[in-house]
Amino acid sequence: MSMVENLLPELKAFDATARFGGMSAAARALGLRQPTISAHIARLEKHYGVELFHRRGRQVQLTDFGRNLREITNRIFRAEEDARSLLLAAQSQFQGRLSLCAVGPYNVVPMISRFRENNPYVEVSVSMGDSSDVVERILDFRGDLGVLVHRVDDPRIHCVPFRKQPLLVFAHRTHPLAQLSSVFLRDLASYNFVVRESGSTTQKVFNSFLQSEGIKIKSSVEIGSREAVREAVAAGLGLGVVSETAYVEDPRLVRLKIQEPLPSTYSHVICLQERSSVPLVARFLQVVDQMRCS
Repeated sequence: MSMVENLLPELKAFDATARFGGMSAAARALGLRQPTISAHIARLEKHYGVELFHRRGRQVQLTDFGRNLREITNRIFRAEEDARSLLLAAQSQFQGRLSLCAVGPYNVVPMISRFRENNPYVEVSVSMGDSSDVVERILDFRGDLGVLVHRVDDPRIHCVPFRKQPLLVFAHRTHPLAQLSSVFLRDLASYNFVVRESGSTTQKVFNSFLQSEGIKIKSSVEIGSREAVREAVAAGLGLGVVSETAYVEDPRLVRLKIQEPLPSTYSHVICLQERSSVPLVARFLQVVDQMRCS
């Protein structure tokens, strides 16, 4: 059998290595031995005279050619998974696996709970990241659906609005502003904030709002997650900002009573436009629509 006729094992090995960042991880995912994965990739490279990966110890990085090939293999093997989901749905109740990515648990967990009520045989996995990471995972076929706090204007993305989320500012219970019955926006400029990293939509919206009001805040700590922000504020490192949906009551913390209205974010659910009618994806979007209207 010629190389072209038997290309699927090599492409699967390549795609898994690209997806999981190494041949050992790809071997575990495919249930193969690492030398088998290495041999498949070497065979591709030798037969076609291409370089697919830059090797850095046990880690690999796609070459430019490898990135182009992965765009194609992503579609091939995602289509294979979609076909399997469709066949399983026809066989009995909806079955399969749904991969979600979200900026936090507060919106996505209730969605999963509602979805699982009528789809108990669907396995759901969730990964967390900032907004830019969520969009990247959807575009890169590493997630079926994403939940984030801004609209995505991209013709490749199907974007569904879910919930308006007003922002709030909180402080340690001994903070000077926590002792006041009312706080004005201008008061915030006198104190340090614990801020999120640049990929946080909540932080961007809040900063942009204050800038429009002519208020510049001071940053004491930049940190990577809203949970870490909460702990930093609870340790007295500064003020924090979060959406009302994501605020967790804590005896160490106090919500500030700010007189002026604060801005809001708007959570959205996204998927690839071309995959919005895939059975499991469409079924999850139906749940989102029901929750939005209830």
